[in-house]
Amino acid sequence: MNSRKIKTWAWVHKWSSLVCTVFMLLLCLTGLPLIFHHEIGHLLGTEVEAPKMPADTPRVSLDRVLEVARAQHPDRVVQFASQPEDDDGLWFVTLTPTPAPTDDFKSVAVDARTGAILAQPKFDEGFMYVMFKLHVDLFAGLPGKLFLGFMGFLLLVAIVSGVVLYSPFMRKLDFGTVRREKRPRLKWLDLHNLLGIVTLVWLFVVGATGMINTWADLVIKYWQYDQLSTLLAPYKNEPVVAVSERGSVQRSYEAAMQQAPGNRLSFIAFPGTSFSSPHHTTFFLQGKEPFTSKLLQPVLVDAKTAQVTAAPKLPWYLTALLVSQPLHFGDYGGMPMQILWALLDIATIIVLGSGLYLWLKRGNTVPAAASRATAERPQREEGGAPQADPAPALKA
Repeated sequence: MNSRKIKTWAWVHKWSSLVCTVFMLLLCLTGLPLIFHHEIGHLLGTEVEAPKMPADTPRVSLDRVLEVARAQHPDRVVQFASQPEDDDGLWFVTLTPTPAPTDDFKSVAVDARTGAILAQPKFDEGFMYVMFKLHVDLFAGLPGKLFLGFMGFLLLVAIVSGVVLYSPFMRKLDFGTVRREKRPRLKWLDLHNLLGIVTLVWLFVVGATGMINTWADLVIKYWQYDQLSTLLAPYKNEPVVAVSERGSVQRSYEAAMQQAPGNRLSFIAFPGTSFSSPHHTTFFLQGKEPFTSKLLQPVLVDAKTAQVTAAPKLPWYLTALLVSQPLHFGDYGGMPMQILWALLDIATIIVLGSGLYLWLKRGNTVPAAASRATAERPQREEGGAPQADPAPALKA
């Protein structure tokens, strides 16, 4: 590349990096404990676990589970019910003032074998909740998610521009060279470039999946408008089916499981909630293999008759969203992958921190570097290679 193209790419890299660096540092720092959220929950004693019982212990009816949960909060309605992936002896029932989306919710953990209440965990407080909210939306809801999504886009721009600049500025150095005998700033520059190129693919994947995850609310709304609205046209403008008019949820559950044998339940969305319709109880099923366990199959069951109405396949954009969520946190490969994700996260923190340090310590080297770039322009345009020490514009 000639000097003009290098300067253009350096400008893009510098400003895309500078704008997003602080927020990316925040996301990396908050994302680190989230990688081990289950393990940290066990250590803190906040994870609810069902008592050990023989595997063939009979289960109580799902209707009984919901009845027990409602009795704890009779002024609320059931929005969702779910079971942990690794523990089918437990039900989590979420109750809210109305079926509409809200942050005002209560959770009741019910033993699936005895119907006894095990706990009423509070998921909206504590260290992990703060880490999660900062990581997901900065406590700002949808605007916060979209803002972080834009920061993720800038990160992708910074990665691509950094790759473009890596070759011309590192041409005279062996890969992995860190010039320890030079001044501190130059050593940090070499370390920044080395860790940046080593974590390149991982950082691009995590940045891209994180950006996709910020669109989750909008993607789900579009799915409801694009596909569910057609399926639910016969029920348009009907009121939410009252609890007293609903059929057995246990029978609805059994009908949904027969529709997709070999799957397991992920969660249930009750009538009127954001993942269902006013007339249906929607069961979201998932496979049992590592990959298919991240994909969902919705089954819509008539809340009154407990008959299956539809089992639509998810469109590609919802599939992309579901695949990106566990990939973002390294949830595919168990503890080895979690450890790898944590190490790469720490390396990224060093890359971001060193980039910020290099920019703050740039001093008065910009005019000198600009003069040197001007002097070297004829050599570059004749095919000569640029010097190993890059222009300070890159050092951000």
